[in-house]
Amino acid sequence: MIAGLPQSTLDPLQRLQNAAARVIFNVGKQEHVSPYLEQLHWLPVRARVQFKLCTVMHAIHNKRCPAYLADVQLVGMASTRTSLRSADSSNYSLPGLNTRVGECAFSYAGPAAWNQLPESISQLQTTSFKHKLKTFLFTQCYNSAD
Repeated sequence: MIAGLPQSTLDPLQRLQNAAARVIFNVGKQEHVSPYLEQLHWLPVRARVQFKLCTVMHAIHNKRCPAYLADVQLVGMASTRTSLRSADSSNYSLPGLNTRVGECAFSYAGPAAWNQLPESISQLQTTSFKHKLKTFLFTQCYNSAD
C-alpha cells in the first residue's frame, strides 16, 4: 500500500502519469500538464490513493467486504457513547502511533482518509458512492488550483 508515503516517494508515479497525459495529447515537456489531466478526468496519484482507501473503507463500513478485510482490527467508531451528538458520526477513531511509519498502515490510513470525507458522501450506501467520491476528490484537486 502506498498510503502515507512522503510526496518524494509518490513523485515518480506522478511524473509517469504526467508523461502518459503528454503522450496522449502530444504536448511538450515545457507545457503544464494539469489541464490535460483534468480533461482526461484523471485524479493525481495522491488523490487516487485516497480514492482507493475510501472505497475499501466504504466496503468495510457497509459490511460488503471479504472476510479478511472484515477481520482487520480497526479501532472502530469514534464515539462509543450513544448519548453524544458525535454518536451519529460515521468517523473512526485512529490508533495511537509512536512513529510516522505507522501512518502507512491500513489500520491508520484507511480511517484517516474516511474521516476526511464529508458526511454527505460517507453516509451513502449506494453504488453512487464511487462517483460522488471521485467528483469530490476531483473538485478538491482541480478547483483549488484556480
